[in-house]
Amino acid sequence: MTREAYAFWLRSPGEGEIRPVRLADPGEDEVLVRTRFTGVSRGTETLVFAGRVPADQYAVMRAPFQEGDFPAPVKYGYLNVGVVEEGPAELRGRTVFCLHPHQTAYVVPASAVVPVPDAVPPARAVLAGTVETAVNALWDAAPLVGDRVTVVGAGMVGCCVAAVLARFPGVRVQLVDTDPARADVAAALGVDFALPEETAGGRDLVVHASATAAGLQRSLDLLVPEGTVVELSWYGDRPVELALGGVFHSGRLTIRGSQVGTVSPARRDRRSYADRLAIALDLLVDPAFDALITGESRFVELPDVLTRLTSGELPALCHLIAYDGE
Repeated sequence: MTREAYAFWLRSPGEGEIRPVRLADPGEDEVLVRTRFTGVSRGTETLVFAGRVPADQYAVMRAPFQEGDFPAPVKYGYLNVGVVEEGPAELRGRTVFCLHPHQTAYVVPASAVVPVPDAVPPARAVLAGTVETAVNALWDAAPLVGDRVTVVGAGMVGCCVAAVLARFPGVRVQLVDTDPARADVAAALGVDFALPEETAGGRDLVVHASATAAGLQRSLDLLVPEGTVVELSWYGDRPVELALGGVFHSGRLTIRGSQVGTVSPARRDRRSYADRLAIALDLLVDPAFDALITGESRFVELPDVLTRLTSGELPALCHLIAYDGE
């Protein structure tokens, strides 16, 4: 027996569409999930939508349940919250998070879904994948009690990092962005805000997430000697130019890449991907994260939404896609 669902596909760079999908009945140890919400990760997903994934990163950037290949046609996305309609008894009726593309319903292995804690609203739970990125980054960065930390780039990833850092004892956090409107988000997250020209120097650690060369350069400029920039930005196919002739060598500065595709080496021997995602969902009990959801549209509007997000016409941190009634 098969049933029909609908999925968002990138037909060609800059052009999206809704396509019908045939779903088979779930087999043993599989679940049928009815989607309630998905989130659009503005940075990564708009680069994918614009066809700007470098050819040598096609394999690395594949989402867990992606169909098709870059640059297009491709079904892409990874922030999905739904309700298990069929599957093992312990999961039926549960709200779950899954790294699945934008689709009204889907069948996946039961091991691919993680139950959402009862205290976390389903709409907020779409942030789990991005909070998971923040958890992994902070395993890489390993901030210490009393550290002075700056997060450059108040997009979705940068805000999640700042929100988690704000809960570290004794850590003083400053969130930096070129958009002064991000000050309200910083206040909701419980961290200080500054424009790039107003930032405090002498930072023990800087987490960079602006995806701009200027942001990365400013991150280096803020460090104490032997300080570290943890680089979370993904630039797609854009080149990055830095001025490394000044204090970079004499100050023995470090730029360290961090990427959520692998568990940080600091925790790899004792934490799994599922453990990391469960930690992210537990952190989302905090209602402060609601400040990162800055808009909502219906699933049928998603092709237009991604066009507007990519062009910059529609500003957003996480844009929520609602599926009730589709």
